[in-house]
Amino acid sequence: MAGQTGTGQAGRSGRSGPSGTYRGMTAAERTAERRARLLEATIDVWADPATPVTMTRVCQRAGLTERYFYESFRSLDEALVAVVDAVATEVEQRTTAAADAAGDDPAARVRASVEAFVGLVVEDPRKGRVAIVEAAADPALRPRRAALLRHFAHLAAEEARELYGRDRAVADGELAGLLFVGGMAELVTAWLDGGLEATPAQLVTAATSAYIAMHR
Repeated sequence: MAGQTGTGQAGRSGRSGPSGTYRGMTAAERTAERRARLLEATIDVWADPATPVTMTRVCQRAGLTERYFYESFRSLDEALVAVVDAVATEVEQRTTAAADAAGDDPAARVRASVEAFVGLVVEDPRKGRVAIVEAAADPALRPRRAALLRHFAHLAAEEARELYGRDRAVADGELAGLLFVGGMAELVTAWLDGGLEATPAQLVTAATSAYIAMHR
């Protein structure tokens, strides 16, 4: 009877039971939830140029102790890289899905992809700022940012070969891809910093026209 009573009390209090759950979540789910909170807090702190990004500030914003920070990341730099990678993954997923939904017309596919990227930045400017602007200002993050730019340049080159034919030299396509992606990054940086007065629609039109002109 005592064992049964103890089990019942644990269930009512939300403590971990025989299955390892706590408040309806497994240990793995709780770890994933804490990691997600830390990533969101990192974006929030890092996106504010007036606030130095530190592990202490990230933990405070997430409402977690440093113990839980180290549960997910070995260092602040690792958390920053994770944020940049998460944003890059979201950009790739959104732009690819938008292009595929646009059909086979080259101009429509390019515009849809650019609109998806600009839409993400408009929807959450923090993501554009940390992945494009702040990552470039941090020496520890520059190699990862550069690698991601080259990755997206390769994707742009691959898309161009699909849309406009494969007779163009691979090296030329990669150069054009890097020129486009690098230019897009600079365009968004100037826009986020307030140095460029333009509407999102104007950004989309300018970037789409540039991409198409490169491959005529």
